[in-house]
Amino acid sequence: MKVLVIGKGGREHALVWKLARSPRVSKVYCAPGNAGTAVEGENYAAEPHEFDRLIRFAKREQIDLTIVGPEDPLCAGIVDEFQKNGLRIFGPTKAAARIEGSKVFSKNLMRHADVPTADFKIFDHSEPAKYWISTRDFPVVVKADGLAAGKGVIVCSTIPEALKAIDSVMVKEEFGQAGRQVVVEKRLEGEELSVLGLVGGRGIYLLPCTQDHKAAYDGDQGPNTGGMGAYCPAPIGTPEILQEVEDKIFVPIIHTMKRQRFPFSGTLFAGLMLTSQGTKVLEFNARFGDPETQCILFRLKSDLLDLIEAALDERLEELDEQKIIWDPRPSVCVVLCSGGYPGKYETKKPITGLEEVKKMTDVMVFHAGTTLDENNRVVTAGGRVLGVTALGDTLAEAKAKAYEAVAKIHFKGMHYRKDIADKALRRS
Repeated sequence: MKVLVIGKGGREHALVWKLARSPRVSKVYCAPGNAGTAVEGENYAAEPHEFDRLIRFAKREQIDLTIVGPEDPLCAGIVDEFQKNGLRIFGPTKAAARIEGSKVFSKNLMRHADVPTADFKIFDHSEPAKYWISTRDFPVVVKADGLAAGKGVIVCSTIPEALKAIDSVMVKEEFGQAGRQVVVEKRLEGEELSVLGLVGGRGIYLLPCTQDHKAAYDGDQGPNTGGMGAYCPAPIGTPEILQEVEDKIFVPIIHTMKRQRFPFSGTLFAGLMLTSQGTKVLEFNARFGDPETQCILFRLKSDLLDLIEAALDERLEELDEQKIIWDPRPSVCVVLCSGGYPGKYETKKPITGLEEVKKMTDVMVFHAGTTLDENNRVVTAGGRVLGVTALGDTLAEAKAKAYEAVAKIHFKGMHYRKDIADKALRRS
């Protein structure tokens, strides 16, 4: 069968790479793709928001299945449009994707479903938000309501920081329309955990848990980014924790969405905080995570297509989990970024060392912000450029191998965190 993956980041390269290895897949396209997806499949020069072009392409090439990577087209209704045209597509509808597209909607949904999350207030004007913050005696988090490429969440330690965050989001409108409303919530303390679940009908299949690193710099310092690295599995995600996550978070939220007539189908991503009062939801995403997907799929030995089709056909409850094979070795992904990211950065910087890394075993470089220049060289084309992912017999070995590969890669301005997976290693 022919498969189309929509998007151009590291997550999409990982999906294309894995799907290309399915014995049931004859061809994988990626729109618009990057320099990495061009190697594993064939790129088609259409952006994720160009629904009409993508639909025409899917019909012309007789695409059997489309998989949507990024959140923007999901929240804009790409699934609805494909379905109207009789095309098979994996992802939630526009109504269901609001669980990511609107923090206000998501928090209210969690409250209605009795899903544990931080106490919160919603504001549509800056002055009431500032007044409420100034009367609190605890640190808060300020969240822009709409999509902001993973950067609309500002974690504040002090009242002045929170007031500045309100100014940034609501007064200066640094995130545009996404900041017309804000959620201000109590800052949770604990350790973060990412859990992705494939959802179809009443069925849920939880993928191995991961831990993402959002802050730009070592020690979780600096501004939030789209993700600087991850590792899988995260040891804090014990079987007991994951059972709690399924029973108290995934089941009630999915059943509530079904009852309210916007059922969720696709990949539901729960960003969690393990607090002293139990596991609480920081946010939901309506798609595969990035860079979590790179870590997860590098460990999946069986066919990803079987899992996706089981979700689409609402057969997840019939899955024989013994046939879903995972590499027992842990994986670590280190994201290499352009100079200046997550702020302003330059592009078109030539990347060297990729051929050297190809010679390494149990290492894969997933391309994110890359393209080919007029001389057919791989050059930077985004803030997050590459996701260097490695397997090891232990987490320490996986980390060492990933950074060994990182050391072979160079481009002007390249920066990355040097402490990916250290939290788990310190605990062990």
